[in-house]
Amino acid sequence: MSMTPHQSLTLAELDARSRTIFRELVEAYLDSGEPVGSRTLSKRPELQLSPASIRNTMADLASVGLLTAPHSSAGRMPTHAGLRLFVDGLLQVGDLEANDRSEIEDRVSAAGRRPEDVLSEASNLLSGLAGGAGLVASPEREAPLRYVEFVNLSPTEVLAVLVSEDGGVENRLMKPPPGLPPAALIEAGNYLSARLRGRTLSEALQEIRTEIAERRAQLDEASASLVELGLADWSGPDNRTLIVRGQGRLLESVSAVEDLERIRMLFDDIERQEGLLALLDEARAGQGVKLFIGSENPLFSLSGSSVVVAPYRNRENRIIGAIGVIGPTRLNYARIIPLVDYTAQVVGRMIAGPR
Repeated sequence: MSMTPHQSLTLAELDARSRTIFRELVEAYLDSGEPVGSRTLSKRPELQLSPASIRNTMADLASVGLLTAPHSSAGRMPTHAGLRLFVDGLLQVGDLEANDRSEIEDRVSAAGRRPEDVLSEASNLLSGLAGGAGLVASPEREAPLRYVEFVNLSPTEVLAVLVSEDGGVENRLMKPPPGLPPAALIEAGNYLSARLRGRTLSEALQEIRTEIAERRAQLDEASASLVELGLADWSGPDNRTLIVRGQGRLLESVSAVEDLERIRMLFDDIERQEGLLALLDEARAGQGVKLFIGSENPLFSLSGSSVVVAPYRNRENRIIGAIGVIGPTRLNYARIIPLVDYTAQVVGRMIAGPR
């Protein structure tokens, strides 16, 4: 399991009593979502200590940045740094139970073979099982291309047809440069077909842009403008979609006005789809689940939310997308981490299809 950067303090720097109290407090907080007091902790069977002793240790943990006291509450809750330390050093993540695995496999399989249906159901599924909002980034369209053709639909619309080596066809509507002559459509299509044949767009993108910028493309101005518009459109954020399901579930845990404001800010974060796509893309840099807690990612600096994400792969074992859950920092990490990981595996198998 791959995680994001650690804070400077390590578990080795805490004595046995501090580690035990810290673990018990974080587990109690994740169960209830409420600040935890020393009297509450003293009743836990793992701690044979007085409230006063626990309170002193909690003050020490707060002084090193692992705990905080919201407002005038007598209880404490973990900071984002504290949660990171807990997840990396104390959290025990087990395997999913058989009924969870069966539900994931049955529901994703029942969605059908269309990738968009599989991804939509996976997002719904994660939201329901995890109690947060489910996130899925659609796969990048990275099949090697066979040819590109431009079709004039009207003075204000051109259809770009991208045909891949595996027979897939992608149609993209474009707004052409003003006064584009019909010959420019043919010239631009021939130019791109020659340079993209047998290659993915990302493999050829920089070379084509450099060639056009240095005027080595042997294209007239109108054809070059059409090619540049196409490249910008196909490689931009609209090349993929973000599927979000279950935002309403985030309201179920609201217990105070401050929580309601935090959820409102989280909704604003979710609306910034380009930022979330970039966050999901970070899962592609590792081999397994990634966890982002609150201020560890600038996108959630205000709402203080957590995201658990995992990549999914195609038949060639290449990472093509990511799937995850977003919610408050008091997510049930021990359950959600294997849940997201297994769902990503099932989604990858479904999208890849039978061998």
